[in-house]
Amino acid sequence: MLAKNLYNSAALSASMKIGKVAFISTIGSRLIHKRPMYFDYQATTPLDPRVLDKMMPFFTEKFGNSHSRTHGYGWEAEDAVESARKNIAELIKSQPKEIVFTSGATESNNTIIRGVCDIYGDIKNKRNHIITTQIEHKCVLSTMRELELKGYRVTYLNVDKKGLISLEELEKAIIPGETILVSVMHVNNEIGVVQPMALIGELCKKYGILFHSDVAQGLGKLNIDVNKWNSDFLSLSAHKVYGPKGIGAFYIRSKPKRRIKPLIFGGGQERGMRSGTMPVPLVVGFGEACKIALEEMNADSIHIKMLYDKLYKGITSKLPDVELNGCGVNRMFGNLNLSFKGVEGESLMMKLHSMALSSGSACTSASLEPSYVLRAIGVGEDVAHTSIRFGIGRFTTHEEIDKAVKDVVDSVNQLREMSPLWNSETNSSTVDEESLKWT
Repeated sequence: MLAKNLYNSAALSASMKIGKVAFISTIGSRLIHKRPMYFDYQATTPLDPRVLDKMMPFFTEKFGNSHSRTHGYGWEAEDAVESARKNIAELIKSQPKEIVFTSGATESNNTIIRGVCDIYGDIKNKRNHIITTQIEHKCVLSTMRELELKGYRVTYLNVDKKGLISLEELEKAIIPGETILVSVMHVNNEIGVVQPMALIGELCKKYGILFHSDVAQGLGKLNIDVNKWNSDFLSLSAHKVYGPKGIGAFYIRSKPKRRIKPLIFGGGQERGMRSGTMPVPLVVGFGEACKIALEEMNADSIHIKMLYDKLYKGITSKLPDVELNGCGVNRMFGNLNLSFKGVEGESLMMKLHSMALSSGSACTSASLEPSYVLRAIGVGEDVAHTSIRFGIGRFTTHEEIDKAVKDVVDSVNQLREMSPLWNSETNSSTVDEESLKWT
C-alpha cells in the first residue's frame, strides 16, 4: 500500500510540474477516470514517478547533447549518461564500459545475434550453427529465420511441459567447431518460466561457444550476474523495469573481449557499436529505474509473491478445472498464466472490463492463432485458446487482487453456464466435439 500511495502522490506531483493534471492517466488515476486495474506487467510496466522526476530536467534546462564535448551543456549530459550506464552495470554485476545503449531489447537482440554471425560466423567452413529455443521472443525467432535464409543452421530446442530446456539436449545439439552461439531467454514473457542460466553458461564455456540471453523480463526482478552465468551478451529493456519506452541496452563482455558488427552505422557513438544521438532523458530514466530496482528488488519480490499466491489460490480455490501454464517453482511470480477449461480466453478478457490483461505476448496478442509458447509446452490448441496471462507488479495492491479474484470467478462461471462444451463435459452427455472447437 505504501508503494501505491507513493505512486499516486508522486504522479500527481509530476503532473502538476508540467501543468497537466490530466497527465495522471496511469495506475494512480484509475479511481478518478474509472480506468481498469492493470494486470499486464509483462507487456510493459508503468513509469515509476521517481524515474519521471529524474528525467524531467533533461527535457527542459539540461537539454545538451552528450556527444558535445566543447561546453557545459554537453558535459552535463555526458555525466548523466555515464551515471546511468553505471547504475545499469551494477544491476547485472558488469562494468559500465560493457553497457551499450540501444532503442530497446528488440534492437539489442537483432544487433547481437546478427552481429555475432557477421564476426564469428563462416558459412563456407560450416561455422554457421546457432542454438536457441522454441519459446524465444518473436524478435529472436524472426532473426533466426532470417539467418537461416542466408545459410545459417539453427537448432530450436524443445522444452518440457514446464517450459524448461533440457541441458542434456542442449549439449547434444552442440557441434564442436561449428556452433558459434547459444541464445536462450532468461524469463519467458508468456509463462514466466526461468531457465537455468548458470548451467547453460557453464556448457557454453566448456565448448567455447558464445552465450547470449534476452533478460528483458527478469531485469530488476531477479538476480542477474554476468560472471556467474558466464554471459557474453545480454539484451536489456527499460520499459519492463518501470523505466521509459524507447530505450534499451546490451551487455557485451570485455574480458575476454567479444566483438560484434554494428547494425546501425553513423557517427560512431557507443564505441562504434551503436551510432546515433543519445536520447539523454530516456537514458537517465533507464539508469534511475535500474538503481531503484537494485535497492528495492527484495521488497518488490516479497510483495509480488504474496499477491501472486493470493490471486492464484483465490481463483483455483473457487473454480474447478483451472491449470497453471509453466513451472510452478522456477518462475517469475509476477507472471500467472492460467487456462480455464470451457472458457474462450478472448471472451473472458472482453467480459473482464475491470482488468487490463492479455492472453499472451503483447507483440502478437492481436493474433487469433494459439500461443506458440503454450503449444511448445504441450498445451492443446483448444486449451491454449482458454488461457489468460495475469501480470503483477510493484504497484499492484491487495485490494486489486481481491477484486480480480471476484471478477474472474464470476465471469468464468457466467461463461461456463453459456458454454455447450463445458455443459456437455460436466453433464457427461454425448456431443460432437469437432463442432465445438474454437475458431
